[in-house]
Amino acid sequence: MKNVHEIEIKLEGEKWAKCLDNAFKKVNKDIKIDGFRKGAAPKDIYLKKYGVESLYSEAINEAINVAYKELLENNDLKPIIEPAVDVTGISDGSVIFKFTIITKPEIKLTSYKNLGVKKEKVKVSKEELQAEIDVLRSQLAEVVVKENGVVADGDTVVIDFDGYVDGKALEGGKGENYPLEIGSHTFIPGFEEGLVGKKTGEETELNLVFPENYVEDLKNKAVTFKVKIHEIKTRVLPEINEDFYADLGLEDVKTVEDFEKEVEKTIKDRKEAELEDKFVEDLLQAASEKLEVEINPEIISEEVHRMIDGYANQLKAQGIDMEQYFQLTGTSHEDLHKQMEPEAVKRIKYRYVIEEIAELEKIDFTEEEVEAKAKEMADNYGIKVEELINAYGTIDVVKYDMKMHRALEILKENNK
Repeated sequence: MKNVHEIEIKLEGEKWAKCLDNAFKKVNKDIKIDGFRKGAAPKDIYLKKYGVESLYSEAINEAINVAYKELLENNDLKPIIEPAVDVTGISDGSVIFKFTIITKPEIKLTSYKNLGVKKEKVKVSKEELQAEIDVLRSQLAEVVVKENGVVADGDTVVIDFDGYVDGKALEGGKGENYPLEIGSHTFIPGFEEGLVGKKTGEETELNLVFPENYVEDLKNKAVTFKVKIHEIKTRVLPEINEDFYADLGLEDVKTVEDFEKEVEKTIKDRKEAELEDKFVEDLLQAASEKLEVEINPEIISEEVHRMIDGYANQLKAQGIDMEQYFQLTGTSHEDLHKQMEPEAVKRIKYRYVIEEIAELEKIDFTEEEVEAKAKEMADNYGIKVEELINAYGTIDVVKYDMKMHRALEILKENNK
């Protein structure tokens, strides 16, 4: 592929000698040679005993960085992923590295205007409005004890229960003062339904069958549960009035009509954001179909690794590491890598689309504009500009983000 460059760099003389000398200083700290204190043996004594070859591994670590810097200084190349590097020759006088540099592939975006993608109009149906109001009422519902009455769907019952299979107590099938929401499907089919219509203090016997998809030793087996109902709790929805509006933080709302307008606006704002995201996604998908590019497997692999790292951090926040994830899912790192490849390709193409639009539109920002943006971002994060730049590595990242944002706006403007 045209964007793959193999370049050899030879370090010799003083440059390689310095790497070997630094390697000796590191290695010698842990070496004890007869007649000398640990780490105090002169270099010539060390070399007589162990040979210069013993320094190669440590010296290479430093020499790679020296050689890579020299490569970038002497070649007009901008690697987009970490280069592959091989040692093709080594001696006490020199070391030769072969770097495989991958630069951005050739890109041709045949069109990004008038792609035929339209943003959907926001509409709120009466059903959606009512469903949102029902959610708000449910959030402020009061749970009260049913002094008289029977169990109904949606109620919470406090029960004792004992399960028996083949006349013997079911292991783990007993509970006392257990709160169970009717309709939650927490228990096996028929259990919750069997309590509907029962009263407080009532005892009942439920003759049920474990489902087909249950644990091996119990599936399809008959089971009897003896249940006593101690208490029935139900949720009482609040009335729609000024107290309700106030509880929602809508102090200025006084009428049902005003309340419904506020709820409708909330739904519209949410749907507007969702439709905006969908519009951008549809635009990028349509534009990526106009993109002519051959993506190196190495570029895809690096994107996948970034995605896996992000996923690993999400799991870590839930207290799960990757090894546990693989055990729980019965998969491997290779499986996850393969699974994420299509999404990685899509992300790369979307990025190339935006970068190419920025290039075609000659989008650029002055140093003052970038610095102002960096300050704005730092203020939003509550940190100093220097901290922001250190986190990004360079202020050029801020400029890149600005270009990408503007390119995306242009893409939308040309497809209204």
